[in-house]
Amino acid sequence: MTAAPVPATTGTGTPATEPTTATLRVAVAVDLREDLCRRIEELEPRVELLRNHALYHPMRGPADWSGDPGFERTPAQQREFEHLVDGADALFGIPDVDPAALARTAAANPRLRWVHTTAAGGGGQVKAAQLPAEQLERIAFTTSAGVHGGTLAEFAVFGVLAGAKDLPRLHAQQARREWTDRWEMRQLDEMTVLVVGLGGIGRSVAAKLHALGATVHGTTRSGEPVDGVDRLVPIDDLAEAVRQADAIVATLPGTAATEGLVGEAVLANVKPGTIVVNVGRGTVVDEPALVAALDDGRVGFAALDVFAVEPLPATSPLWDHPQVLVSPHTAALSGAEEERIARLFADNARRLLDGEPLVNQMDTIEFY
Repeated sequence: MTAAPVPATTGTGTPATEPTTATLRVAVAVDLREDLCRRIEELEPRVELLRNHALYHPMRGPADWSGDPGFERTPAQQREFEHLVDGADALFGIPDVDPAALARTAAANPRLRWVHTTAAGGGGQVKAAQLPAEQLERIAFTTSAGVHGGTLAEFAVFGVLAGAKDLPRLHAQQARREWTDRWEMRQLDEMTVLVVGLGGIGRSVAAKLHALGATVHGTTRSGEPVDGVDRLVPIDDLAEAVRQADAIVATLPGTAATEGLVGEAVLANVKPGTIVVNVGRGTVVDEPALVAALDDGRVGFAALDVFAVEPLPATSPLWDHPQVLVSPHTAALSGAEEERIARLFADNARRLLDGEPLVNQMDTIEFY
């Protein structure tokens, strides 16, 4: 039986407003476990979920959406995979998490109306696909923003505490078996932490830091109050706002507007010994400017989970800097991520079919 078409969208992929009983044909474009495929179908029975687990790059661990790079499809399997994604109204995941594959699919499938990216920052992948305006208008893109908020917030708190308690000094003394005189550590409930970006991750960071007694400032564009944030700072005032901060936590997505935002102009104004944590996108922090600030003591410690180039090149001075903690973009990883994304997808499928606004719909101008 041929499924009824998904409702049309109106301008930049915005769903029409009339509910429908139509079936939504969804192609699973990445390796989603069968139990979670069935869970999506249970949560939204109007979804017809098309999948073939033999065609996906198999996951090597939790939420490994790109899968095993050593897996290769036969020519027949590749044709079958392309037939699968080319016949759907919507995609769970960017095919093979590959911008080129997304571009091919969007051009080959004129019925495609919605793509959900498994990454919170999937805008970079969509931007890299270089889709023409017609396709960006026709297809709604949503991200998995929010599903990683708790795990990234924990790393942010860990980073601030590691700096406050001078983890590098403790490691160095332990390696030397050196029992020094006692020295004073910084206390979180006496610190002001500036959260740069109050989206889903930033709000979670602010809540955890506030619960631990920190004074929390946060940058904003909207000016809307946020629980746990004691002072809202216009993002344009960032360079001035850092003067009051003992620690800075960056949670922003990578866009043209945020590239290098935490750079020379901002780091010139920080207190000596300021802690810097980045759990957003690596491009938000100007790494050469950060290294310079670390070298002269303006920044006392940096905990970084993301970098401008990943994997972090072996030649980067960040690897060897005694005041830097390097995490290989792993702070968000959680075994619960796959189910959270499946549930988010099912809810958005319902919203699309019922003509409601989609959660985490991407801005296809700034791609976040």
